[in-house]
Amino acid sequence: MMLAEQDFRYIQDLVRERAAIVLESGKEYLAVTRLDPLVRRAGLGSLAELVAALREEQTSTLHEEVVDALTTNETTWFRDVAPFESLRTHVLPDLIQRKRLSRTLFIWSAGCSSGQEPYSLVNRGLPAHLLIKYFHRLGVRWELDARIRSMVRFQRQSLVGPWTNLPVMDLVLMRNVMIYFDTPTKRQVLGRVRDVLAPHGYLLLGSAETTLHIDDAFQRLAVGPTGWYRRKQGSPVRTGQG
Repeated sequence: MMLAEQDFRYIQDLVRERAAIVLESGKEYLAVTRLDPLVRRAGLGSLAELVAALREEQTSTLHEEVVDALTTNETTWFRDVAPFESLRTHVLPDLIQRKRLSRTLFIWSAGCSSGQEPYSLVNRGLPAHLLIKYFHRLGVRWELDARIRSMVRFQRQSLVGPWTNLPVMDLVLMRNVMIYFDTPTKRQVLGRVRDVLAPHGYLLLGSAETTLHIDDAFQRLAVGPTGWYRRKQGSPVRTGQG
């Protein structure tokens, strides 16, 4: 399928407005590849028809499907071993010691797709092959034990829209999310993360992401090869989450 220039510009504006994702010029091939299956599922004949449908109905679920199609929704149990190993050996022991009186940790997995990351966290770094003990067989499918599911709450949340009802977080995981943002948006999101991160809290970014030259109020920690960060002591916290 082909994507006309004006239709590509519309897609660029759509994903930037809805999700702050920067779809650069020259990435037309990516849009075609990702949106072609959506065109077929929607019973449309071309990408031009898809864009026409988007223009006609501004509030349709089709807009959300386009944004989803253009992001990487890869999610697996314990995706990348190193972060979960450092979580098990360093981060969680430190947080548990600090919160030993309240016995409650607040953890936010931002951009968690279908939930394997937060569920992996609940299992406290268990090797993937042991997860079988936490599932029940339902015909040809497996269901995660209700005890684990009850510890996790899913909520649709735009990182660039208003943030509501978020407690102070002990741990924020935002891996492979900022790669989609331009520098001003990265700076905005990191500043807002500081607003909800406890002074002792941890931030985990993807291996290709950094706060360097974006938000100097964070410092990288020497915790293995992974991107663990903390607020610098005395770093400013802005008021409000919006």
